[in-house]
Amino acid sequence: MSDRHYVGSVYQGNRDQLGNQVINHTNMADLSVRYQMTRRVEFSIGIPYFASTRSQTLATTPSLTRYQTAARGIGDAMVGMRRWMFDPDTHTGGNFQVGAGVQIPTGSDNSQDTFQTLTAGVITPAIRNVDQSIQPGEGGWGIVGEAMGFTSVKKMSLYINGAYMITPQEDNGVLNGAGTTVGAARYMSVYDQFFLRGGTGFPIKGILSGGAAVRIEGVPAHDLVGGQFGFRRPGVAVSIEPSVNIGKGSNFLTIAVPIATYRNRFQSAADELTGAHGDAAFAKWLLMTSISHKF
Repeated sequence: MSDRHYVGSVYQGNRDQLGNQVINHTNMADLSVRYQMTRRVEFSIGIPYFASTRSQTLATTPSLTRYQTAARGIGDAMVGMRRWMFDPDTHTGGNFQVGAGVQIPTGSDNSQDTFQTLTAGVITPAIRNVDQSIQPGEGGWGIVGEAMGFTSVKKMSLYINGAYMITPQEDNGVLNGAGTTVGAARYMSVYDQFFLRGGTGFPIKGILSGGAAVRIEGVPAHDLVGGQFGFRRPGVAVSIEPSVNIGKGSNFLTIAVPIATYRNRFQSAADELTGAHGDAAFAKWLLMTSISHKF
């Protein structure tokens, strides 16, 4: 659930007091298959499915009117390859992996729902594109580069992994769901994304092990290539991520709960033109569960 509004790194607590905060709920299931082509090279494909709702308010009197929009469907598929740089048979205590992939725009970027609008004090329904934050797809291709390294220290392992996705396309040509119909934020942006995580894994007892990591993820205000205009909510979230792992035979279960400790909503490129600085709703925590089977 995302309901903590920030402008820059400043929490907008007044939104909670007024009761007009936006509340997003997103559930995502990702079906991924990895094929070990050789001892050092693997191929992967992942197809996500999203089911999201967005609760927002109308400024009616004497009290606010809250209503909900929703979107669900297959998201953008990801295809990639990774390679260990050193022979995993002779480098069991540490290794380094690099990878590259492509995001394929298979998800809907123009899902619509019924909004409640206020005109001269009268509430009327209107069908329009849902907010960018709950659209299943981004609407553009992405090129992903990633790297991961680990080393063993006694009974623990230390690791770091990161990824960056470049999106050459500036926007997807879809009117944004925030009501902006003119200017640089008229259409929804196709934006770069970044991710970095570093931490440790350690045995607990038997088939049970644990982990702890620092997780940094977000959207930049300016893309590396292509344009950066269009509607986007750039920002970064830093989280502490404890996790528990259960492994037995070829079956593995992982439960992780990233807890946000720092959030910052950057000024977007479109905002820079007008001097504005929009807000964004961040989550307090996430619940991530992974179930895998090795054939």
